[in-house]
Amino acid sequence: MPYSLNLKVALATLAALTTASTASAETDFEVNVTDANRFVEVFEANNGMPDADALQSGYLDNAGIGVRTFTPNRIVSAENLAERISQDPDAYRRAIDVCLPIAQDSQDDLNTIYARLGQLLPGQPLPEVHVVFGAGNSGGTAGPGVQVLGLEVICDVQETEADIRAAFRMFFAHETVHAMQDFSRLDLSQDPLLAFVLIEGIADYVAWQATGEAPSIERDQWASQREAWLWAEFQADRQIVQEEIAQGASLENRTPRMNAAAGRWIQNFRNAPEGWPHEAGYWVGRQIITAYLNQQEAPAEALLDLLSMSDPIAVLAASEYDPQPAEN
Repeated sequence: MPYSLNLKVALATLAALTTASTASAETDFEVNVTDANRFVEVFEANNGMPDADALQSGYLDNAGIGVRTFTPNRIVSAENLAERISQDPDAYRRAIDVCLPIAQDSQDDLNTIYARLGQLLPGQPLPEVHVVFGAGNSGGTAGPGVQVLGLEVICDVQETEADIRAAFRMFFAHETVHAMQDFSRLDLSQDPLLAFVLIEGIADYVAWQATGEAPSIERDQWASQREAWLWAEFQADRQIVQEEIAQGASLENRTPRMNAAAGRWIQNFRNAPEGWPHEAGYWVGRQIITAYLNQQEAPAEALLDLLSMSDPIAVLAASEYDPQPAEN
């Protein structure tokens, strides 16, 4: 199942994010629930156990941009979605009953976040927001001019209404950054693990600034208590990935050693190392970005420049980020 690291998928996703819509920051935005409501119709008509044919004809066929964006690397197929629903229909029932109404009621939060993003990233286009039901493997992604949130994952991870609303606010900010990022000058093969954590670190930094909340309190608490050790672990895994590439591996042709090293840091939702929070690399990336911006004479302009980052190694060097163990 696609919980494990897939750098090829990640590369394809990142390539799709190089174009964004030209929507104005002054526009009133709303959370589009059209695709989600189509899923609910299919789910209810089949007593919570729709088969692949019902999902294909009622949900995937003639889908809106939300489902179209979510299908290639997340929903994958009607068969995959049907299997996932059959494994945990209660997760979808809760998402319908709890998360979908909250999403429909999130317009004020969305517009508040978008107003703040307009201040942090002036002149940048803001994407449409769609909510959908996926295959239980992604809380959100972005594509050209759109961000898409997976309701069954958000509802499964968060327990209270307050937590769900906070998760929506975080995704509104984080995924918007991905819709703004331009990777046309970025060579991911040079230092891919560093590049990926910085890509996510930029998005988490902006989400932190826009919401005033840590993107993951659990991850923040865990990582901040072992920052120097975590950095040493990251540097070791980063070196492994670079060694594998030097020996002929690539993002399209990965080795198990390369996947294992990178998989401790990114794209490991529900598959993180034992005792670790998922996607610890996001936190590492945000620390580097914070340090980098602290070094800049014009941090607001530098943040805008990071949306089209071309040299992750130079960003790390300029950040001077290098936490060391405390002396006894």
